Amino acid sequence: MIVTFTANPSLDRTVALPGPLERGEVQRAISVSQESGGKGVNVSRALVASGLQTIAVLPGGDSDPVLAGLQHDGVPFAALPIDEPLRTNVALTEPGGVTTKINEPGPVLTADQQEALIALLLERARGASWVVLAGSLPPGFPADFYATVTSRLRSGAGSGADGGVPLIAVDSSGAPLAGAVSGTSDGMSGKPDLLKPNAEELAELAAAAGFATASTADELEADPEAAAAAAAAVVRSGVGAVLATLGSKGAVLVTADGAWLATHPPVAAVSTVGAGDSSLAGYLLAHGQGAAPADCLRQAVAHGAAAASLPGSTVPAVHQTTPDAVTITALRKD
Repeated sequence: MIVTFTANPSLDRTVALPGPLERGEVQRAISVSQESGGKGVNVSRALVASGLQTIAVLPGGDSDPVLAGLQHDGVPFAALPIDEPLRTNVALTEPGGVTTKINEPGPVLTADQQEALIALLLERARGASWVVLAGSLPPGFPADFYATVTSRLRSGAGSGADGGVPLIAVDSSGAPLAGAVSGTSDGMSGKPDLLKPNAEELAELAAAAGFATASTADELEADPEAAAAAAAAVVRSGVGAVLATLGSKGAVLVTADGAWLATHPPVAAVSTVGAGDSSLAGYLLAHGQGAAPADCLRQAVAHGAAAASLPGSTVPAVHQTTPDAVTITALRKD
């Protein structure tokens, strides 16, 4: 069982444009679609599409369209009831896959609601193999929220598969991502087993924390060895592994034992919305099958490439992916 946790879920509306976005002009959409979203929700949707057991933990009122969408899609979920509506995010997609995202901040949750949401996660995490903490945090959440939740999961409040502690993955950005890497004040307990930044987020970590010579996202995408070096510094800080997605350039995986680059032949990109979330789902799918790290990376990139070729935030099933087309290259970590 893989449990996903999305503190700030959304209704994701994707508006497809017939040409490039023209600021200040009136343009007509050629199609509009919407799905229940948020990073953790997207991971659960991708896992369900491939027949894996998962449950999405999130806040939301009984009549909220996000929960209705999950019911419609057959995604199991456990929701903390709240009165405020969940946010709506809009993605404008252009031919060729260029995407502009407009994300709302989300509802404010009280301190009591935050604690109740953690308690719900701890309850559902019993028996899980992985817990995925993903996405932005609602207004008012502390920056170290993910580190705190990770520490509490490891304290025994949530028992993993076979009575052990579940493995923990974090996929976020900004202050919540930095907080997850910093961990809790009591030492290493708040650091995840897997971190999944994109190139921009990895560059932010490198610049903010001095993990490596600061590079831009474009530089990291163009130089996978530089990306691996930055990721390796994060691993040396106590994070178990880093899966860094590099857009159309593939992804790198760095663990304590090695570093690898995975690339996929070019695909006709339709929408990049949710591609990174699908990559994480692909990694977890392969890990659950006992695959070696490089093969987990292979499936991650195959999932991400398949997602980019689909409209809106559609997630691929494993049979829609082409892992045999992925090339794996061993890299230096330093």
